[in-house]
Amino acid sequence: MNADTATQLRLLDLQAADTSLEQLAHRRRSLPELAALAERTSAAQALHDEVVDARTSLDDIATDQKRVEADVETVRARTTRDEARLQTGGLPSRELESLQHEIATLARRQSSLEDDVLEIMERAEQAESALTDAQRKHDELDVEITDLQRRRDAAFAEIDAATAARTPEREGIAAGIPTDLMALYERARAHSGTGAALLRQRRCEGCHIELSGSELAAARRADDDTVLRCENCRAILVRTAESGL
Repeated sequence: MNADTATQLRLLDLQAADTSLEQLAHRRRSLPELAALAERTSAAQALHDEVVDARTSLDDIATDQKRVEADVETVRARTTRDEARLQTGGLPSRELESLQHEIATLARRQSSLEDDVLEIMERAEQAESALTDAQRKHDELDVEITDLQRRRDAAFAEIDAATAARTPEREGIAAGIPTDLMALYERARAHSGTGAALLRQRRCEGCHIELSGSELAAARRADDDTVLRCENCRAILVRTAESGL
């Protein structure tokens, strides 16, 4: 394939534009804010689950506390009733003994239930503390996430603006290159990431490998309009006064 020197030199401008666009795309994909956002979002979801679990635990504890407190009130009411019967007097000795035994049993039951209430209240305090801690951490993460999103969006806007400015330049260069040469360039770029590279001091600037003796001899013999390829990376080699031929 042949192309005049000026057209081959334009391939270097095209490669520079493509390299710039690829760098912008890579920067957009690999912004540190993206990884930080993913990590913070995952942590926030875990903390959200902790908050939900803590609230559920508090609800369950409150239900347990109401049940036990209701049992305490039932025992107290029964004790009050039994004590009132005891004070009325006139009970047969057997019934009196049974009533006194029941009052003692109720007292033990009430004491046990009141201990249960205290234990439940301690559990509620611990659950409330866990909820407060998880909610605080979640709120702090929300602030971090909002800041990271702001920084990400600002970086996206900057990158997108640079891409929007560079793209028409690339399209303009490509429009001035013959179709067959452009197709060769695109195939080379698909192969190694470099479509065209400067031959500088007998070294391909695409793969940074020096041409072999036979390659150099072929390059020296080639006409100026002959399109050369790097045998290693397959990029189009563009010759200039710096090529060292």
